[in-house]
Amino acid sequence: MAESVVLDTVDLHILRLLQSDARTTYRELAAEVGVAPSTCLDRVARMRRTGIVLGHRLRLDPAKLGRGLEALLLVQVRPHRRELIGPFVERVRALPESRALFHLTGPDDYLVHVAVPDPAELQRLVLDEFTSRREVARVETRLIFQQWECGPLLPPVPTAHMSADCDRVR
Repeated sequence: MAESVVLDTVDLHILRLLQSDARTTYRELAAEVGVAPSTCLDRVARMRRTGIVLGHRLRLDPAKLGRGLEALLLVQVRPHRRELIGPFVERVRALPESRALFHLTGPDDYLVHVAVPDPAELQRLVLDEFTSRREVARVETRLIFQQWECGPLLPPVPTAHMSADCDRVR
């Protein structure tokens, strides 16, 4: 388990703002949280150095890129052995349709989030890229009707209750 880093209220405020808009300038962040821009820069640099901030990502609309059908594929791999897992993971990550890959416990070994143009392409993907592999024993497909992004991700607060602070993605 990774060691957690102690964050104060200013750090948490900075993280909330950056998760809302990673393009916010240090000057804007500093003004919002009430510190000097150099202090803000130092705090963000420390959070990068300690591994709290891993990077910045651009969020795209799959439908506007011609990939309007998204699905979750539950994949069972048999036998579930390390020498098969590595190549399987690398292949799935290399597929242009793959959006995310999760290694799971339980009856399914992997959950793969994919985005494709249409049902025919989803069928092709499942048949040609998954069930055709010797190690894949089973694939179940779940279509995604809607997706919401939740956040921001902050350390747990012992007295705080979980909130339903989610924003609809599409």
